[in-house]
Amino acid sequence: MNSAAAPPQGERYHRLAVLALVTIPLLGFVAAVAVSWRLALLRPVDLVLLAFFYLVTGLGITGGYHRLFCHRSFRTSSPLRAALAIAGSMAAEGPLIRWVAGHRMHHNHSDREGDPHSPHHHGDGVRGLLRGLWHAQLGWFLKPHSQDVERYARDLLQDPALVRIDRLFLLWVGVGLAVPAAVGMAAEPGWQGALLGFLWGGLARIFLVQHVTWSINSICHVFGSRSYRCADKSTNNWVCGIVGLGEGWHNNHHAFPNSARHGLKWWQLDLTWLFISTLERLGLVWDVKRLSRRRLAAKAL
Repeated sequence: MNSAAAPPQGERYHRLAVLALVTIPLLGFVAAVAVSWRLALLRPVDLVLLAFFYLVTGLGITGGYHRLFCHRSFRTSSPLRAALAIAGSMAAEGPLIRWVAGHRMHHNHSDREGDPHSPHHHGDGVRGLLRGLWHAQLGWFLKPHSQDVERYARDLLQDPALVRIDRLFLLWVGVGLAVPAAVGMAAEPGWQGALLGFLWGGLARIFLVQHVTWSINSICHVFGSRSYRCADKSTNNWVCGIVGLGEGWHNNHHAFPNSARHGLKWWQLDLTWLFISTLERLGLVWDVKRLSRRRLAAKAL
């Protein structure tokens, strides 16, 4: 398309919506720090809200969007599928079906032409590396691109319950902001309590979950170690492994995409795997995909 031509109206709205999903949480994080500094007040309840909703929405992404819906690493009941889809939606990283399609596209073209967020192939030297890291972290999200949902997420399009959840994406984002605000106001009646709950448990939490998730796209394709052979440049990064609830063991994941467990060594903390295995022991999930020692040994470096 000619760069001088105005983008179609639908594309402009998409760009504005995506820009809002990125910039509002950033501004909310800054506001949370500024307000707490100004008031000399960071209540324990605000830290609890931040941690609780980080875990709930983070597991909605890692255990729901990613390991359940993208890779079908386990099976569960319809109510729990819906709960994980809603929890992931509250992370404000995009509607479920587009997210899944984009991630499957990433695996199909990992670090090659067609990968929507590879940090590679953006030029040489330090400048090319920085351009690639920016693209993988955030730039790709700001650019409209086709995820080809008919090709990559047809199974989800055939599930009416998931389609309804997908279409109500903005509602779930709103719920994820309203609930911590309500809890904050219950802890301290008045606008100040509601504001702090909204900022820390809502916007600041969204900002952190978003950028931890996107750091897997950027950092974990550049910095870290490799334990298994695979056709791309994915790495294991222990910092991302911890803050990303197990997603940062990314070389492990790309070597064995359908495994429900990403932290394959005893010391590789994988909170999402702990969550899934706990649900399995409770009988709430089943058909959990595990790796045999033979499969691990066959790809070990």
